[in-house]
This record gives sequence, structure tokens and C-alpha cells, in this order.
Amino acid sequence: MLYLTWYYKGVNSVIETVEVTINGKKYNYSKDVTLLEIYKEHQPEFKYPIILARVNNVLKELSSKIKENSIVEFIDLTTPAGNRAHVNGLVFMLIYAVKKLYGKSANITVEHSLDKGIYIKTSFKLTEEKLEKIKSLMKEIVKKDLPITKVTIDRLEAKKYFEEVGNQTKADTLRYNTDSYVTLYRLGNIYDYFYNQMPPSTAKLKAFDLTYIKDNGFTLRFPTIYINDKIKKYQHHPHMFEIFAEYKEWAKLIGVKNSVDLNKVISTGKISELIKIDETLQSNRLLNVAKSINARKNKVKIVLMAGPSSSGKTTTSRKLCMYLKSFGLEPKTVGMDDFFMELEETPKNEDGSYDFECLEAVDLKLFDKKISELLDGKTVKMPKYNFSLGKKEYNTEMKLDEKDILIIEGIHALDPKVLSNISREKKFKIYISPLTELSIDDHNRIPTTDNRLLRRIVRDNRTRNYSVEKTLAQWPSVRIGEEKYIFPFQDESDVTINSAAIYEIGVLKTYAEPLLYSVESDSPYYEEAKRLINFLRSFLPIPSESIPEDAVIREFIGGSYFNAE
Repeated sequence: MLYLTWYYKGVNSVIETVEVTINGKKYNYSKDVTLLEIYKEHQPEFKYPIILARVNNVLKELSSKIKENSIVEFIDLTTPAGNRAHVNGLVFMLIYAVKKLYGKSANITVEHSLDKGIYIKTSFKLTEEKLEKIKSLMKEIVKKDLPITKVTIDRLEAKKYFEEVGNQTKADTLRYNTDSYVTLYRLGNIYDYFYNQMPPSTAKLKAFDLTYIKDNGFTLRFPTIYINDKIKKYQHHPHMFEIFAEYKEWAKLIGVKNSVDLNKVISTGKISELIKIDETLQSNRLLNVAKSINARKNKVKIVLMAGPSSSGKTTTSRKLCMYLKSFGLEPKTVGMDDFFMELEETPKNEDGSYDFECLEAVDLKLFDKKISELLDGKTVKMPKYNFSLGKKEYNTEMKLDEKDILIIEGIHALDPKVLSNISREKKFKIYISPLTELSIDDHNRIPTTDNRLLRRIVRDNRTRNYSVEKTLAQWPSVRIGEEKYIFPFQDESDVTINSAAIYEIGVLKTYAEPLLYSVESDSPYYEEAKRLINFLRSFLPIPSESIPEDAVIREFIGGSYFNAE
């Protein structure tokens, strides 16, 4: 370290400096300089607002001090971490505005994702006029640039505070936190707990919009890492909205709305009963889907199923086949992956790697031809893609009898371009995703993406011997593919299946947490692993003994009836 000596009014003082490396350039600053003091010099290098920083590979808020020589990487809202902090700040500012306008007892509940935004409900009667007032006040708060500060407080004091302000859910959340001290955030006279980072002030929160939906519900929308130049105009997705609403209502009926409720069930030894109830519900809903298909059996000859990674498509499709058989139908499965183009004809990514996720990677002409021939009653030679050789092989034949029905699973199954030569009435389309209805508390939701990522970490390690880092490294490209090829077509479906179990985060914790701890502090994926660990800390572990063999979660943790091991 460098020491500079200077004299002021006859008093010998020592100024200690630190060396900070930013984008390969070295800078000297006084020790304990905050990132907030530094970032403004570098904001012109970014198109979007800087939200956070990574210091020596550790994610830090801009209020953090630099106490030693450090490598600093600034982060804007186009990154996953920056986007999460931006959304956290918007929710906090929304809470502040609501209480300013409608009193301390007024509250919001963050429900779930909806159309590149978040669906939120108020504790009071909401109208479009009231929502417009909230929006206007939030814009004023942005202009005022109010600081968002971090406070470390004794956990029991924090619990007492939330009890005093009438937020019992927050207080109960801290009951299951074993730390002596917890971190709260302050905006004005409001304190709250969030498990992700925050921006330094409200001036960073210009980009948002509120849209009234119905009753006491509205959406909070914001730029995403995929659409960061503008806020997408709200588009209603009826299937998704109805499924979320249905599951939320069911969660209320059984008294498990958040992590606190689930932890109470676990700690009182009643988790086995909850698992049985939830799995019965899942089976009944899938049975109803099978009934809908059977009711249209004179017309429907093809069931197309698509969903994002780790949705539980394998288990769901096989259970569906069993239900269809119980109605006298004979399902036969076809994988779209077997219709990949020959390797030399496969499109490539910018880095030269093969792009197996784009629609052009599938030989659509061949796929349409083979399926049409099957529907015409012909005996058809079907391909099987040899991934080692990068080509299709024809070693099997298929013919459809009167009671046969095709089950087709693939990333592009809902795209209207697929089987466009076959009339819509002959097709039944299913969208499947683990639409997590559980939340941590009123203000901290559980993103469906995190649920799927935990599933994939556990499954990849178990079935492919992948490290956590390898799974995390692949995840961004997986997400990009989903945004391009799956989510835009979710409204094409006849039915949406929610494959999430209300108890599954506790189960995934048991398997995922030890794996996440294996990520070393110098790994580029350390922060993401740390974030997921912090998230899982809100849940008590659930053993897997009571989980039935046909449960979707078995597809990831092992022991599935459909994947005998």
C-alpha cells in the first residue's frame, strides 16, 4: 500500500490510499472511498445506469467502501444481477409510495411474473385513478433522488420492528433465520427486508410502468436483460394468468402461501400429508387434461407439448400417456430432436458452435411429411438422430392404428410453423412450466426461473456428472433460446400445465445446497451460487422419502418410476 504524508495546521496526518483496477486501468483513491464516489467517472462508458459493482469477484452495492487494493467491475441493469437490483428498488419505491398515499397499514403483495413484469395486488380497493396517483408519486420520488440505505440490525430487533408495524409475515420469516444480525433496507421512514441487492437511490429507478389489470391487481413492468431499450407494452396471457390465480387460490385454501407457511408445516411434522395432497392435485389436473383430449378423440390425432428447460416434460408426458391409455387410447411418442438437420447443414452461432435451438436446425419439411404420412395410415420409416455421428438413422417403422394418438415433445412444438400442413383441430397443444406459486414473503417472490435452475443443477449433477459451474455457464444460452423459441408461443396452447409442487423448494434445498457450496470464491459463478444459497436459507429442508415415484420432482432428484435407475 502507498502512504502519503502531508501537513495541515502543523499536524502530521497520514492518508492511506488503495489501488483500484477498472477495465485494466489502475486508479489511486483514498482508503474507504465508496463505489458511489467512483462510479460517476465511468458511467459515460455505459449506455444504461450503473446499479451495482463486482469487487474482487464479490457483488457489492454502490454504497460499499473499498478498503484494499481491488479489481472493480461496474454492473448496469442489462445484467441479471443489475436487473434484480433494479426490480428490488422499484418494489421498495412502490411500497413507499403506497404507504405515503394510503397510510401505514396499506400494503402490496408481489404475486408472480406476468408478461415481462410482475403482477402485484394491493391490500386496499384499487382503481385505475388510484394506480395513476401511485405512478405519479413514484416519478416524483425518482426526481427527488431519495437514498436507499442499508442497515445491519439485531435479528430479534428486526423481528420486533415488523411486528410493531403489523407485518407479521416478515417477522415470522426472521424466525427461521439463524443469523444474529440481518440486513434491512431503508427508504424514508420505511424499513424492509429483501434478499437481493438494492440500487443506491431512487434516481436509478426511472424505467418502469404500472398497468391496471382488474380488481386490486396491476403489473409493474420494467426493462429486462432481453428487452432493455424499452418497456414492453403489456400483453395479457390468459392461460398463464388463470393458472397462477388458480394455484394461488389453492395455496390459500391449504394455508401455504409463502416460505413461513411451508416451514411451519415442515417443523410440525406434517409435510408428508402436504406432499400427498399436492401430488393428488397435480394428478387430478393432468387427468382433466387427458379427459379434454379424450373428449376430442374423433378429431385430435396429435398432442404437441413444449416448455422451457427443466419443466418436467418427460414425467408429465409419460403420466399423460398412462391417463390416455386408461381411456382406451394408444399414445405413441415422437421426439422433434430426431428430426435435426444433418450436422453439416445445421445453422451456427456467432462463435461458430452449432445452434441446435433454432427452428432452422429442424428438418421441418421431413417432419411435416412423416407426420402427415402417419395420419394417412401409412407405414413410415422414422428417423433417430445419432448425435455422435451428427446424422439421422432409419432403423424403426411406425404405423398409426385407429386408437393411436401421437405425443410430440420439442422446444418448437407450439410454433405455428410446425405441422402447418395439418389442420388445427387435429392438434392439441400443451404448454408446461413450473409456475411457482409460493413466495418468500409479501415482497419477495420466487422467480420461476430460479426454480427451474435449481432443478437443472440437481439433475445435471446426478445424470450428467456436471459441476454447478458447468450448469451455470450453460444457463444464459438456455434462457436466450427460451426467450426466442418457447415463450413467444405459449398462448398457442390449448392448456397450460403448472408442473411446480408447492413443497419442492425444500426438497431441492436438500440436494442443491451442498452442490452450490462447492463453488469456490474465485469462480466467475461464485456470486450466482451465493445468491441461490441465500435464497434457499429461507426454507427448511424436506427429505424425499414421502415423495411418490411418479412425482415430477423425481425427474430431477432421482427415483422416478419413469426413469428406472
